[in-house]
Amino acid sequence: MKAFGPVPSRRLGQSLGVNNIPPKVCTYSCVYCQVGRTRHLQTDRRAFYKPEEIVKEVVAKVEKTREIGGAIDYLTFVSDGEPTLDINLGRIIDLLKPLGIRIAVITNGSLLWREDVRAELGKADLVSIKVDAVSEHVWRRIDRPHGSLQLTVVQDGILGFARTFKGELITETMLIKDVNDRDGDIEQLADILAQLQPDTAYLAGPTRPPAEKWVRPPDEEVVNRAFKILINRIAHVEYLIGYEGDAFSCTGDPEQDLLSITAVHPMREDAVKKFLSDAGREWEVIRRLIDTGCLVETEHQGRKFYMRRFGEIETRGKL
Repeated sequence: MKAFGPVPSRRLGQSLGVNNIPPKVCTYSCVYCQVGRTRHLQTDRRAFYKPEEIVKEVVAKVEKTREIGGAIDYLTFVSDGEPTLDINLGRIIDLLKPLGIRIAVITNGSLLWREDVRAELGKADLVSIKVDAVSEHVWRRIDRPHGSLQLTVVQDGILGFARTFKGELITETMLIKDVNDRDGDIEQLADILAQLQPDTAYLAGPTRPPAEKWVRPPDEEVVNRAFKILINRIAHVEYLIGYEGDAFSCTGDPEQDLLSITAVHPMREDAVKKFLSDAGREWEVIRRLIDTGCLVETEHQGRKFYMRRFGEIETRGKL
């Protein structure tokens, strides 16, 4: 499933996801990742899917969404891994441009030291870059990068991209309790963000089930203190810690829509109930998906979430 949604995004409004990376191929294996631990840690770019296949799925989703009067604010590359690992990323962006919808790419920025990656990302209207840590020790503890990556090289690539990018640049920092939320960590973060000068710097905390169970969001007073440190150096800082809402759109096949959304965006129980109600379906759909091994029920901070189980859908086909 190479297109999913639209889903509500706290950054981008109604976002139709473009999934150009199979689960889970990434340059990082972040402790907080909602998609789980990285199965294939790599830095070499290659082709994963044919660009035409991805575009065909996106176009079909756009048409169905428009048929039911739904809104799409962005076509967003938010994948089961790091989207810039796809050597066809630039071509896919070019093929999607005629749809007339703004294009966003959410990246961890780890390959921006490459000229080709900077050029391809430069075609997007908005780029969101992860900046979780500035010190080597903290970076390796929270983002768990591929062994060949060097933090100074990654940072130089991000800074180089920021200097030339003509679109909207935002950053996102995931704060993890007792890992990167100390005042010293935030001061270092403020230093590099001041050089990047993003249109918005977002402070986030894990709101969905993380890859590692020990991951916890920082206390509210810590987040507020981090905000105060950053706002003294960056023009626009926002929190990204609230629930994004339950405005998930059904585009004709509720079961497949649920599976495609939960592959990248675990859904809270109340959001799933509203989704099914809007689609005229009963909770039996969820029970069947769980019983057949396609969906997993998990809990995070006292709330139930539903996530797609990787490796099952591709072999079982449509239910």
